[in-house]
Amino acid sequence: MNKIESMLLELKDTSEFMIDLAYSSLLYNNSEIAEEVEFLERKMDDLSADIQEAIVNLGMQQPQEIAKFSVILRLQMAIEDIANAAASIADVVLRGLGDHPVIQMSIQESEVTIEKALIAPNSILKDKSLGELRLGSHCGMYVIAIKRDDMFIYNPGRDEVLREGDVLIANGPDDAADFFIGLADGSEKEL
Repeated sequence: MNKIESMLLELKDTSEFMIDLAYSSLLYNNSEIAEEVEFLERKMDDLSADIQEAIVNLGMQQPQEIAKFSVILRLQMAIEDIANAAASIADVVLRGLGDHPVIQMSIQESEVTIEKALIAPNSILKDKSLGELRLGSHCGMYVIAIKRDDMFIYNPGRDEVLREGDVLIANGPDDAADFFIGLADGSEKEL
């Protein structure tokens, strides 16, 4: 059952993150962030299928526990519905509808942005921990997730070391975004 619990927790955490990203992609009309939501939605589909398969296998081994397993399946389906809703929100941006006047009015009031940046081989961020870098203090951007290969690290801690190829998702002041991206792509050489 521990494997199923672990997969269910990952499903829940991912769906929560997807909602945050989807709303951010809509508010800031950011198609790169919307694409990450779509990527996560596909990952959620695979994880949901793995959970369902594990439940069926357990149900065959322990038929007396079928009521408990059906509750887990209902929970899995509800979480997947949340992920699908997040993907629908991101789809608005990807179809080019994120610049609707009502959305733009809400954006005009905001001085915060969300950005995606790739750690380049010559980045000064590479091989340093978030605590060591103190990006929030130095540039105002806060890393809310790291995409490493096909895995996400949500709310990374100060001990998390950034690697070449990591994709950082960060939020912060609009005027800090270019500097943050420059730090990641290597064009900015000092914090």
